[in-house]
Amino acid sequence: MVERKFIKSDPYEYIVEFNQKLKSGGLLLVSEGSDKKPNAMTIGWGFIGTMWSLPVIVVAVRHSRHTFKLLEDSKVFTVCMPSKDMSNVLDVCGTKSGRTVDKFKELNLTAKKSMFLNSTYIEECPIFFECSIIYKVDVTDGVFDSLLNEKIYKTKDFHKLYFGEIKGTYSVDDYSS
Repeated sequence: MVERKFIKSDPYEYIVEFNQKLKSGGLLLVSEGSDKKPNAMTIGWGFIGTMWSLPVIVVAVRHSRHTFKLLEDSKVFTVCMPSKDMSNVLDVCGTKSGRTVDKFKELNLTAKKSMFLNSTYIEECPIFFECSIIYKVDVTDGVFDSLLNEKIYKTKDFHKLYFGEIKGTYSVDDYSS
């Protein structure tokens, strides 16, 4: 694969596509722990917007996930927007655990160091957001409407919400949606 050239973009430029990807298959959250081994996880919940006058991405990660430990260790992450031909990547990253599978190796993905933060992105994705965790909060039992609580947290496997300040947004220089 020829190395792609990424250009800095406005963090709000891709809000519509960000939300469309969440609804239609997901985005890829990339994190790494103290071992510096990157892991990708498919996310289907989250949002991009403004919080505390900052551009922010919020992601929800269950405590039981391998990614949870990585985020707790590293304090940074990237959210990568997959291209249309990456449905298999989304499937594997959403069904296999980084505890037992090196998803980058299995899927032949290229891990690249981010531009600003000490984080990693997936080079095959045309857009990525570098985020630094500025706040996190646990979802706790009983805070939701009882029907939502029963539907989402029947097993009591709760999420932690990570608020990541977007430190950089990058897209391939020839990107077109």
